[in-house]
Amino acid sequence: MKPLAVLLLAMAATLGLAQQPKTRPRPPASDWVSLFNGKDLTNWKPVGHERWTVEDGVIHGQGVSKEYGYLATEKPYKDFHLSLRFKCDAAGNSGVFFHSSFKPNSVDILGVQAEIDPVIGHHTAGLYGDFVDGTAGWMVWPAPENETVIRPYEWNEMLIRVEGNRIRVRLNSVDMIDFTNPRPAFTEGVIALQLHSGGEGNMRFKDLLIRDLSAH
Repeated sequence: MKPLAVLLLAMAATLGLAQQPKTRPRPPASDWVSLFNGKDLTNWKPVGHERWTVEDGVIHGQGVSKEYGYLATEKPYKDFHLSLRFKCDAAGNSGVFFHSSFKPNSVDILGVQAEIDPVIGHHTAGLYGDFVDGTAGWMVWPAPENETVIRPYEWNEMLIRVEGNRIRVRLNSVDMIDFTNPRPAFTEGVIALQLHSGGEGNMRFKDLLIRDLSAH
């Protein structure tokens, strides 16, 4: 190639770069935000009489009565990805509710729950919820070979992805649930951490991050 041709190509490349927009697209996942500031329960609301505290950057929920207890976001969400870590300090059923609402002055909740239970075989990451006919029950369980994915009494990582009527749950890097609800009873609501009734709840949650797809 002749020197003049090389010079012209270099000038064209330089001009092309100069005409590129100065603003760059956001990197992937830059729209994830923290649901928990690591210091206090700002933007969260306790429901019921159980104890919710913050200790060393961790939300600690303790059952101090025989009732249900929840810690709910003040903001409702529709389509989202939610990442969190949880640890069961003792026996006791827990979970992460979404598309949820509470009856006035009550701990009665409507919505869908991603199950958490340190007992092997109790369907952690399975979905339990309300149906359009007013009944409630299990929607889907993990495959039997995945019932041992939970690490009892250790830290676990959970990713919940809700897009329209499709719900996916991933636990400790294992895909546990991929469920499409043909008739969802609820499509929007708060996210709520649960302490089951019975007074055995002793749960820790941290690193709660959400990607609100409804805002896009």
